Amino acid sequence: MTAPSIREEYRELLRQLSRVYEPGEAASVARIIFEDAFGVWNLNRQDALTPAQRIRLLDMKARLLQHEPVQYILGLADFYGLKFRVDRRVLIPRQETEELVHWILEENGEMPLKVLDIGAGSGCIPVTLKKHRPGWQVEALDISQGALEVARENAEENRVEVRFFQSDILDKAQWVELEHYDIIISNPPYIPDVETGLMPERVLRYEPHQALFVGQGGPMLFYQAIAELAMKALSPGGSLFYEVNEFHANEVIQVVEKQGFEPVVLKQDLNGRNRMVKGIKPANNF
Repeated sequence: MTAPSIREEYRELLRQLSRVYEPGEAASVARIIFEDAFGVWNLNRQDALTPAQRIRLLDMKARLLQHEPVQYILGLADFYGLKFRVDRRVLIPRQETEELVHWILEENGEMPLKVLDIGAGSGCIPVTLKKHRPGWQVEALDISQGALEVARENAEENRVEVRFFQSDILDKAQWVELEHYDIIISNPPYIPDVETGLMPERVLRYEPHQALFVGQGGPMLFYQAIAELAMKALSPGGSLFYEVNEFHANEVIQVVEKQGFEPVVLKQDLNGRNRMVKGIKPANNF
């Protein structure tokens, strides 16, 4: 029996993925599988995958139909033109975070700066910043030792030096370990436990809950703590950058303003949603 062509394999994968994905997302995931797993960019090819590739495709298809994210299946995610290793110890980097990184790079040139990312995860923010601004001194912390292991591997593979360390940002006793920075960035957990039912199944089943949910603390828990820390740890004139949930953006602005940051800027993402906030520490605030 003749093996199906690559064109036929792709169309069958797309048909099956349409059961669990929106059409546009199904096409994107199917394309990623063929490009990243098999090096196939022409999806109309009439030749067939090898027997080993077909076995691997069947395995990946079964996992995708169980809602496992394609990035975890491949062990890789694209972010701002770089490749990052990902597994279930870290969140999958999102497009909105790419836009936050772009905003930071756009507003800050080559002048040497000291930068801290709070909640390193896969390391996508600090590694990308260091890659594009080699003269910056970049540090990143996370409460998860597993996440830090992934982040360090990504820094090594992308050939940049970032200092990673473990810390619980909610424990103020640990703040004394932090130095002074020109930029502090965070995309912290902000989803209350009561909203778990609103999350996609593949997020709930596979991505680390510690990086998503705030338990009983409420959606502003980390924003409040980090804003307070940033007012102490930023140099005068330094910047605090947040990624935010569009539905809580105004609350985050109030938190940042209450800590004394001025001005505070709200920025929309490419889809017109309120997704980023920046606050400046007054230059006369020592």
